Amino acid sequence: MASDCERDEEPKPPIEEEPQSPVDEPQSPSDGQSTLPGDDQRWKCLLFYLCFYGFMNQLRPGESFITPYLLSSERNFTKEQVTNEITPVLSYSYMAVLVPVFLLTDYLRYKPVLILQSLSHIAVWLMLIFGTDVITMQFMEFFYGITMAARVAYSSYIFSLVAPARYQRAAGFSRSSVLLGVFLSAVLGQLCVTLGGVPFQTLNYMSLGFMIFGLILTLFLQRPKKSLFFNKTVSKHENGINNSELQKMNPEGKAGGWRSRWRDSVFIRMLAELKGIFRHPQLRIWSLWWIFNSAGYYLMLYYVQILWNEIHPTRDNRRVYNGGVDAASTLLGAMTSFAAGYVKIRWSLWSELVIGSVTALQAGLLLLMNTTTNIWVCYVAYVLFRSSYQFLVPLAIFQIASSLSKELCALVFGVNTFFATVLKSIITFVIADKRGLALSVHPQFYVYFGYFTLLAVVYLGASVWVIIQHNRRKNTRADPQEQPETAGEQKGATNIPNKESQA
Repeated sequence: MASDCERDEEPKPPIEEEPQSPVDEPQSPSDGQSTLPGDDQRWKCLLFYLCFYGFMNQLRPGESFITPYLLSSERNFTKEQVTNEITPVLSYSYMAVLVPVFLLTDYLRYKPVLILQSLSHIAVWLMLIFGTDVITMQFMEFFYGITMAARVAYSSYIFSLVAPARYQRAAGFSRSSVLLGVFLSAVLGQLCVTLGGVPFQTLNYMSLGFMIFGLILTLFLQRPKKSLFFNKTVSKHENGINNSELQKMNPEGKAGGWRSRWRDSVFIRMLAELKGIFRHPQLRIWSLWWIFNSAGYYLMLYYVQILWNEIHPTRDNRRVYNGGVDAASTLLGAMTSFAAGYVKIRWSLWSELVIGSVTALQAGLLLLMNTTTNIWVCYVAYVLFRSSYQFLVPLAIFQIASSLSKELCALVFGVNTFFATVLKSIITFVIADKRGLALSVHPQFYVYFGYFTLLAVVYLGASVWVIIQHNRRKNTRADPQEQPETAGEQKGATNIPNKESQA
């Protein structure tokens, strides 16, 4: 089971100024950019509560130790059961619920899905505490998949409550609170295990208590009045055209039939635009990276704790350092994500080379993790692998979101995530599931190494092609400039004798 330390990776919609509606209705702080002292104070209180909820929702100190707990004498599952029967369910459940949760998040306006996420978290920890058979653990993974799919609700919820001008600050604060919660949760779990000698089962009870408190906080969240797709507020003028003029152009829409409303909905229009979006080279390469690399990244994340247990099997809980490793990888990942914002290069030319270089590094780290017998070397390789992935995530978000509207951006990320989940489920079924090859963890990591090596070769080959094409275009643009000069010289040379003859 994954350590769920990727809660900070949810893509945020880009900041986009919305046209102000000419209606006479009073605007709430989330609809406009009011500077009234009361509205400003209300916005700060709302953001503080939202960040506090995001922080508390990450406090699950037992999460980094779920796999050691399942393999310990407290539950006594075998490595084969955890690897080939329990963990694969996470990929399948995530794929099954991703699209319904994505649509319900927008249609129900976020809060009900956040409540569902909290209830699913509680179900996960109840099953971990009281479950003793494989079927119960498989249901635990199913509910865990729901919690993963529902993460989009939190990142989208912020946009629907604050004004566009404040969204960047709000998104920054919320991301920081989530990262702080993930970091402190892992540190707390490691301190309890190493210094306090706390059993894994006690960590599960602590995590359950935090999740119950998180559910209480969820109940007091404000429910937005609008959302990106199904509950979008439409102004009287859209794209400079009055709605009455649109009705004249589309008389069938006057009847207000459900087919017409569905066809004209924002969501359907966004789907229709996706076809032309992926013709853009930068959107295409970063979307492909999101799909293929994310699939491999999460497969590594799901099974790495089993690999650690294989390399360093121990009955002494004090010598299990999963929490400290998760904390270090979260901290370094946050630093690399921050540093990525200051990388200034010509991305249209060097994107494939950067992606290929990082992917090649990740392939080498996977090979090192799988072949070393030193658990500390494996830990360091894991931290570097995660931080290298975190370095590219904000770059991908920027490259995809910079040229899209916030609605279309959210849809592109949703589609990319869905395809990544489908690919991840296919790979899981083939190599990990007991109905497939049912490989143990070491052969699986050799497969992941080959997978990332193949991706690196493709990316680097594409980078060579892009550079060659760029040089060709550069030379082609330079040739016409030389040709007129040559023609001019020839014309001048032919005119000289004429002048002399005239003289």
